[in-house]
Amino acid sequence: MKRIVRFMLLLSVCLSLLAYIASSSNTCPANLEAKCGDDSSDDWKGEFFPDIPKIKYEGPTSKNPLAYKWYNAEEVILGKKMKDWFRFSVAFWHTFRGTGADPFGAPTKSWPWEDGTNSVAMAKRRMRAHFEFINKLGVNRWCFHDRDIAPDANTLSETNANLDQVVELAKELQEGTDIRPLWGTAQLFLHPRYMHGAATSSELGVYAYAAAQVKKALEVTHYLGGENYVFWGGREGYQTLLNTDMKKELDHLAAFLQAAVDYKKKIGFKGTLLIEPKPQEPTKHQYDWDAATSFAFLQKYGLTGEFKLNIECNHATLSGHSCHHELETSRINGLLGNIDANTGDPQIGWDTDQFLTDIAEATLVMLSVVRNGGLAPGGFNFDAKLRRESTDVEDLFIAHISGMDTLARGLRNVAKLIEDGSLTELVRKRYQSFDSEIGALIEAGKGDFETLEKKAMEWGEPAVSSGKQELAEMLFQSAM
Repeated sequence: MKRIVRFMLLLSVCLSLLAYIASSSNTCPANLEAKCGDDSSDDWKGEFFPDIPKIKYEGPTSKNPLAYKWYNAEEVILGKKMKDWFRFSVAFWHTFRGTGADPFGAPTKSWPWEDGTNSVAMAKRRMRAHFEFINKLGVNRWCFHDRDIAPDANTLSETNANLDQVVELAKELQEGTDIRPLWGTAQLFLHPRYMHGAATSSELGVYAYAAAQVKKALEVTHYLGGENYVFWGGREGYQTLLNTDMKKELDHLAAFLQAAVDYKKKIGFKGTLLIEPKPQEPTKHQYDWDAATSFAFLQKYGLTGEFKLNIECNHATLSGHSCHHELETSRINGLLGNIDANTGDPQIGWDTDQFLTDIAEATLVMLSVVRNGGLAPGGFNFDAKLRRESTDVEDLFIAHISGMDTLARGLRNVAKLIEDGSLTELVRKRYQSFDSEIGALIEAGKGDFETLEKKAMEWGEPAVSSGKQELAEMLFQSAM
C-alpha cells in the first residue's frame, strides 16, 4: 500500500513538473487541437513549425533538404556579402494565404494553425506564424498586400481598424530585430468594386476608394519601416477598346500616381515607389505591359524621377520577353528597383508563379543585378507559391531554400564570368570599331550625315565581323 502511495505522490510531482514546464513555455504544437491557452485569443503563441530548425548553410555536399547548399549569407562575393546582394523577402500572400486553388480546382492546403475564419484573431495568428517562418529561414524582409494581412469589413473605416490591429502586432514582432517590409502595397484587384480597374475605373467613387486604400497602405508601410511601395495594376487596363477611353484612363492613372508621390512626401516616407509591369491576366491589356511601355508612360507624364520598376520574371515571359531582357531594359534606363523572383512554365500560358530553379536563368538575372551595382533599397521578393500538390508545412521551407540557393549559384557563376573575362572581352571586341574618332562623335551625338556619307565613300563596302553567338553561349555555359 505504501508503495502505491509513494508511486502516486511521485506521479503527482512529475505531472506537476510537466505542467509547469508546459505553462512556462511560449510554444506548443501548431494545431488548433493543442489548446495552448485560448487558441482564439490574440496572444496565442504556438510554435508553428516545431519540427523545423533554423536553416543553416551546410555547403554544396550537404544532402539535407532543410539546409542551404549555395547561399551563405555572410560570404563576400564581388565585394558584398551575399545577403546584401539579394536582400531576400518572403511574400506574405503566397506563403501564408496561398490555398492551392486554381481555375479548375478547389483549395488543397490546410495549414494546421488555420481555423477557417477570416477573423482578426486568425490574421494575428497567421502573422505570428509568418514571423517564425522568416526567422527560421534566416531572412529579414517581407512583402504584403493590405487585404492579405487583415480582413475586409463592411466599411472602409472598419477595414482600416482591422488593419491597424494586425499592423500593430507586426510592429511588436519586429521590435528588437532587423526585420522590416521590403515593400507594401494595396490590393486593388480582388474586390468586385475594382472590376473596371482602380485608378483607371470609369467610376469616380471607385477612384476615390482606391486612393483612400493606397493612402492607408502607404501609411502602414511607412509605420513598419518599409523600404519601398509597389503599384501592381492588375485591373488597370481594358477588355475591349469599344467601350474604353484610353487617353482618359491613362491620364487618370498618371494623376493617381502623382497624388501618391505627393502623399509619400507629405508623410515623410523615404521609400522608393515601384511599378510592376504585366501584360495581361486578368485584363486583356494592362497599361504597364512591359518595362519599355512603363518607361514611356513615366516619361510622358513626368514621373521618371519618382518611380522605378519591380520586375517579375513570370510577367516578362507573358509579355514575350525574357526576364533578362526586362531587367536590362530597366537597368539601362535607371529604373531597376526590385525583382519578384519567380518563373513560369513554358508549356502553360498563364502566370504560374513558380520558384526559380533554373540556374542558367538565375545567372542571367544576377548579371543584370551585378551590372546594376545591386538592388538596394530593393531586393528579391519570392512572389512564388508552392505547387498545388505540395501540401506539407516543410514544403514552404524547401521551396524558399531552393529558390535562394538557385540565385546564389547564379551569383557565384557571375563571379566566375567576371573573373574569367572572356565574355566581357568578346562583347568589347564586337563593338571595337566605335573606339575611333568617328565612333566617339556618333556616341557624343555629333555624327552628322554629311560626315558619315563622306566616310562611307572613303571606306567602301564595310567588313562585317562574326557575332560569335555560339562562342558567347559556350563561355556562358562554362560558368555553370
